[in-house]
Amino acid sequence: MLQEKKEHPKEKTRLHPRNRHRERYDFGLLIASCPDLKQYVKLNLYGDESVDFADPEAVKMLNKALLKHFYNIDNWDIPPHYLCPPIPGRADYIHYVADLLRSKNYGKIPTGDKIKILDIGVGANCVYPIIGNKEYGWSFMGSDIDQVAIASANKIVASNPLLGEKIEIRLQLNPKDIFYGIMRKEEPIDVSICNPPFHASLAEAQSGTMRKLNNLNHSKITEPLLNFGGRQHELWCDGGEERFVHDMIGQSRQFLDSCFWFTTLISKQSNLKSAYQVLKRAEAVEVETIPMGQGNKTSRMLAWTFLEPDQQKNWAHSRWRIQNVKSK
Repeated sequence: MLQEKKEHPKEKTRLHPRNRHRERYDFGLLIASCPDLKQYVKLNLYGDESVDFADPEAVKMLNKALLKHFYNIDNWDIPPHYLCPPIPGRADYIHYVADLLRSKNYGKIPTGDKIKILDIGVGANCVYPIIGNKEYGWSFMGSDIDQVAIASANKIVASNPLLGEKIEIRLQLNPKDIFYGIMRKEEPIDVSICNPPFHASLAEAQSGTMRKLNNLNHSKITEPLLNFGGRQHELWCDGGEERFVHDMIGQSRQFLDSCFWFTTLISKQSNLKSAYQVLKRAEAVEVETIPMGQGNKTSRMLAWTFLEPDQQKNWAHSRWRIQNVKSK
């Protein structure tokens, strides 16, 4: 039985103004781009076309369609049980990174493959590099500790000629290292990005998964679906997000002259206070916190730099000056 139809806003106003996904999904257009999506599109309880977001295969096919329709990616897939990220939220992070660069470049967004972004934990999906390359022409270096994820990301890059030589994937051999072993001090990085593991334990991750599934299904689920929507290292680590971000800040000092902006997503508002304290001890020159939102979820991007103002100007002049294309 259909429930009373919801009134949906025409635009998802919490998403970044340049985000291609502010409007509701047009499943007709998406199916035209990716016919295999059709079998997963059904009418929901309100009579609207949708997919079952509790079904990993449906979500993966929706991602394939979005990447094909909006980003010209013909060949995209991930191994079973690996993280299948929400494309609109990933796009938001990229656009806010562009704004961060613009804030230090006289109102112009630096574009083109001379701009180098490091994606820490690129994952099997390689979504951040895909979106960043399509939207701004940036080149990317992606790192991961998982060899299967590395192989998957490399396969995506190799099977989509548009990505060309714009994305390089590097295996992090030491899981305790975040930058060392991936970055080289003579290889400047304009921005590092990261979506850190959220949970502090497997039990916490399973509880979060069950809560998510219960919300999607409007029913009670008592058995955790192991590895639903992410492998262990993608979902949790000792100390959770707070510990990971603290380690990232401390280790970023090793490359304080080699990267302009270090950034990370912060899912838990309560983790910001301690992060600020660690940044103060690390003697970050400048810290920015940028709010982000998608649906009912609120997140934020934390950014810091160790470059003094004159160093920032020199960096922008030498690396970004001829890259000023986008200004809006």
